[in-house]
Amino acid sequence: MPDVKPIPEGYSAITPYLIVNDAASFLEFLVKAFGAVERLRIPMPGGTIGHAEVEINGAVLMLSDVSGTDFQVTRSLVHHYVDDVDSVYKRAIDAGATPITEPETQFYGDRMGHVLDPSGNRWVIMTHVEDVDMEEAMKSIEGMGEGQGQRAAKAG
Repeated sequence: MPDVKPIPEGYSAITPYLIVNDAASFLEFLVKAFGAVERLRIPMPGGTIGHAEVEINGAVLMLSDVSGTDFQVTRSLVHHYVDDVDSVYKRAIDAGATPITEPETQFYGDRMGHVLDPSGNRWVIMTHVEDVDMEEAMKSIEGMGEGQGQRAAKAG
């Protein structure tokens, strides 16, 4: 008998699972906003989705429609590293996300923006733009006041 891997090929130890209203529309949003590739869709009677999986930049996200009393809408915060935060942020808004904060370079080396997807999940879209020494970052944290602690975006 072949060895069975405790974590199946193509998955990681932790996989986000979102329960949403109108999973079919949410899948379309994920494709348009984040370039998701649908891996699996299990339709249920009545047109709902019992389980679906997409891959976004090598990471798996699972989701389903609301079902009964045990599987109600979940809200989550998802961190999503991308090559170009500004273009993905814009694409997410064009796909139907609500802007929360525009991309801005943070003192710890990530450029990030926040959006709310049509199902109410918050996405933190980030690009790592600078390796910051932890000691330097801690000094920035210690000196933070209202509106401080952010590093100006580097030109070009």
